[in-house]
Amino acid sequence: MAQVAVLNFECWLNKVVEWGQTTTLESQQDVCLHLPKLQEFLLQIYETLKHMKPGAAIQSFPAIGQLLGRLCWNPFVVSHEETRKALMCCLCCLHSSEPQNAVEVKANNWIQNLLCHLFSSSELGSREEFTSIDSLGCTTADYYGKLFKNTISSLIKQLKGNPLKLSADHVRAMSVTCVPILTLPEVAPLLEALLAYHGSEPKEVLDDQFLDHVNDAVLRKKIVLSELAVLNLWLRHLPSLEKAALDLFQRLIAIQSKSLREMEHMIQDSLLPQAACHPSIFRIVDDIFRHALLEADGNHKVMTIIQFFTHCFIQVYQKDNLQPRFPLRTYFPRSNIALVMALLRQPLGLPSDACLQHLQSIIKMLKIVDNDERSHGSLFETWFLLIHFGDWVDIAAEQLLTSGSETSDDLLWLLAFYYNPCNENQQRSKTMVEARAVYDRLLMLQNNTPVSASPLQNAVDDGNKAKNFDPCTIQFIRHLCVSFLLFSPGWHAIAKEFIAHMTQAEEAANEVSDVLARIVYRLDIPGMRNQKIVKIAHELLQGF
Repeated sequence: MAQVAVLNFECWLNKVVEWGQTTTLESQQDVCLHLPKLQEFLLQIYETLKHMKPGAAIQSFPAIGQLLGRLCWNPFVVSHEETRKALMCCLCCLHSSEPQNAVEVKANNWIQNLLCHLFSSSELGSREEFTSIDSLGCTTADYYGKLFKNTISSLIKQLKGNPLKLSADHVRAMSVTCVPILTLPEVAPLLEALLAYHGSEPKEVLDDQFLDHVNDAVLRKKIVLSELAVLNLWLRHLPSLEKAALDLFQRLIAIQSKSLREMEHMIQDSLLPQAACHPSIFRIVDDIFRHALLEADGNHKVMTIIQFFTHCFIQVYQKDNLQPRFPLRTYFPRSNIALVMALLRQPLGLPSDACLQHLQSIIKMLKIVDNDERSHGSLFETWFLLIHFGDWVDIAAEQLLTSGSETSDDLLWLLAFYYNPCNENQQRSKTMVEARAVYDRLLMLQNNTPVSASPLQNAVDDGNKAKNFDPCTIQFIRHLCVSFLLFSPGWHAIAKEFIAHMTQAEEAANEVSDVLARIVYRLDIPGMRNQKIVKIAHELLQGF
């Protein structure tokens, strides 16, 4: 505890014991005299407790519960609004979000009863009030628990009844009062009513601190609100939406998953795909991804996150056909509409010939943008759009190894554009030449027998020329090699050996496992003919 608070703790405990619950004039005068310093002391306690776990706080300061409990039942203390709020904040710090034993469960119940009492009793009466409660045949905890629920219901009725009659100051004060108790389950309906409230005021009426705390509680799973309430929160408070998107992005970057199912669950659980069905939210989240991609300079993990978030969003968007929806093209206002619609077409179920034909139409539109003498911004936006629908790039790599060489130039161009969109100083053209040479050697090996890792290694390294390849070219070639090993059945036998050779460096391992995980997710569909390839890819992923 802060040094000042430590020195004063025993003194304040003695003072609170001395006050008790008496209502004499002398006691009242003494409480009023000490209120400013008591409030300052409680704030010092709060600043320390909020950085400690409940168990550690109670172990370090075993009398903290006695001190706060006695203060909560002193009518002259809790009638002072700022002191009451400080008490509520201190109690919340002692509440265990995930109680581990019976003692913590009991402590949580005790704290919850005190919070209900403080919230419901902005002004307590005299000692006669306690006597009247006892005469009802129930404990004070039961009484204030019921009063708390009635107070919550009353406030919700006010918000929903005739919102135009409520003053902005009253609603703001209501939101501020909720901050210390917003993790109590009984408060959730009031939080949702506040988030749904819209009066006649042009400015935000809910307190920023309230919105921040609600968002933090949602992100940390300390409260459960409806999807509509979370949408309302993010629509009315941009910092909360940005924090939610950055929180999700950081967690996705941090996971070392061999399966995109984990990433899918994390994205869906964030509620951002559901909220992103509102175009303004989608665009804000998309802008965060855009900046992350620029800062990461085309990092493969960032590209996969963007692709998969889009995939989850489209799933949610298409799930409920009964709800009115914005056209999908409105979510990509900076991009060519025809290209957006072409990329939005689902490849699942398309025959190979139709899939190849559709890929060529996508490539044709991409080349028009690439050849047009426009700003680098337009080229970046087109590349960024392609990243959202990276399935088509993975399909292009598959088609290169399964559909012959007639369309190879176009398919190689698509992968070169994906990995190296900028063609300054002919960088992408150089990537194309180097990747084409590796691709031709892979085709020559495709039907060779017997298979072994040595000729494949020579074909890829080409006399150690690969050491001088641009990083984008190396990424491209790794993608080609993974596709070659999976879609050339004769080479399955040495796939594990060659992957181990290719992924000795951590960066290479991350890139290859990323490509494998995307292929598994795309092809692992019950009833499809790709189960052998999926099995091989699964086995390869286990090596990482």
